[in-house]
Amino acid sequence: PLSSQRWICVVLFVKKKDGGLPLCVDYHKLNAVTRKNRYPVPHMNQLLTILNGSTIFSNIDLGGAYNLLRIKEEEEHLAAFSTKYGSYEYLGMPFCLTNTPDSFQNLVNDIFEDFLDVFVVVYLDDIMFFSSSEKEHVNHVTSVLQRLRENNLFAKSSKCAFHASSLEYLGYVVPSKGLKMDSSKVHPIPNCPQPRNIRALQSFLGFANFYYSPFIFNEEALSQFQILKEEFTTEPILAHFNPSLPAIVETDASDYALGAVLSQVNDSGKHPIAFDSCKLLPAELNY
Repeated sequence: PLSSQRWICVVLFVKKKDGGLPLCVDYHKLNAVTRKNRYPVPHMNQLLTILNGSTIFSNIDLGGAYNLLRIKEEEEHLAAFSTKYGSYEYLGMPFCLTNTPDSFQNLVNDIFEDFLDVFVVVYLDDIMFFSSSEKEHVNHVTSVLQRLRENNLFAKSSKCAFHASSLEYLGYVVPSKGLKMDSSKVHPIPNCPQPRNIRALQSFLGFANFYYSPFIFNEEALSQFQILKEEFTTEPILAHFNPSLPAIVETDASDYALGAVLSQVNDSGKHPIAFDSCKLLPAELNY
């Protein structure tokens, strides 16, 4: 039975690529009032830069890993959810809670502390270990598996690979000669249709940004950047507001700031009226 009826969330099912239907609970209201963990989750580029000189790789995907984190006793009712068969409470942390990824990263970093960046990199429940020789790798595999056993962490065999010259990790293929993009993601690019709206363009830019690499901001780039800023703020592009025309408000947000554009459509097309942005205050970052 439930210890409290205060928090009851609804259940969703999101179909996976393999046809599975994992249970997802809509915790957005609970997450909005939860104090954030803020434990740093590593950036994948930082993880992959330490592989230079490695020639053999293994990868382990942990199964049901997040549920191994125990929710604090007497707070289980906060993660309660309702179905047509009854209402239930999680004892282990589900992945939908805002602090689950950070808390789990903290756990695995503590478990593999003496291995990290030596022959192991960990991103949440994906563990990769690397070596420069077959003999060395046998020892590394043994050490990692033993550490998992000692801490009651279990691998999902269907998503593991051992003693490979290259493997897929976090959207990249990691070979001995350097990183390259996962071919399953590169294949559709030549047939990618021309974007017909903002959402389609944002989707493609988001894909490109996922694989970004450092760039050199030289004089030519600086010149083009200044021209772009001038084009956006000169008088011809900022039209006057016409109360007889419908207004379009477009917004965007990050973890630290907000932005908005007010536009209208007239006979010559869509024109911006005003731009606005602001940095979130420390108190606002909490929600």
